[in-house]
Amino acid sequence: MLVGLAVIALGFILMAGGGSDDPNVFNEEIYNFRRIRLAPTLVLIGLGIQIYAIFAKPKK
Repeated sequence: MLVGLAVIALGFILMAGGGSDDPNVFNEEIYNFRRIRLAPTLVLIGLGIQIYAIFAKPKK
């Protein structure tokens, strides 16, 4: 489960930033590959790992 949490945390960290310091200036960096595709994919993969970790039977 810790691996899943780490992947989810990494996804949210990659989503952070990209805003503009000046509210009157639009920053196109918000729409780059890292924030639109990579970070949400990592969050979904992390959730999948978490679901698997919850439902997997422990080995004896």
